[in-house]
Amino acid sequence: MSDTYTATGRRKTAVARVWLTEGTGEITINEEPFEEVLTTLTLQGQLLEPLQVSNLRNKFNVKAVSRGGGLHGQADAIKLAIARALIVHDPELRPALKAAGLLRRDPRAKERKKPGQPGARKRFQFSKR
Repeated sequence: MSDTYTATGRRKTAVARVWLTEGTGEITINEEPFEEVLTTLTLQGQLLEPLQVSNLRNKFNVKAVSRGGGLHGQADAIKLAIARALIVHDPELRPALKAAGLLRRDPRAKERKKPGQPGARKRFQFSKR
């Protein structure tokens, strides 16, 4: 059996697990072709970025399972997971992926709502009288 490389990526509330196996370049997300899940070309290009930076676009089949968040968060989580899995496959790819900014987890997330206010930063309307 061929080697399988696995990794996890996260973004906001989305979590993605990825399995890379040597193959023809087939990409599935939640057992559907990635073009059906990520309908915009921007999201599709974002997902393919780690494979294109490492010149391995048609060398690996990618199986991804993503949960939580929305499409953008899931696409970002899968992108990070693919980059991490490629490093497990070949640690020499790390400098190229790092230079492209593909190994950094985006730490931004929704700020929690505070008590006594309608939102995280919003205040109730001030009334002088």
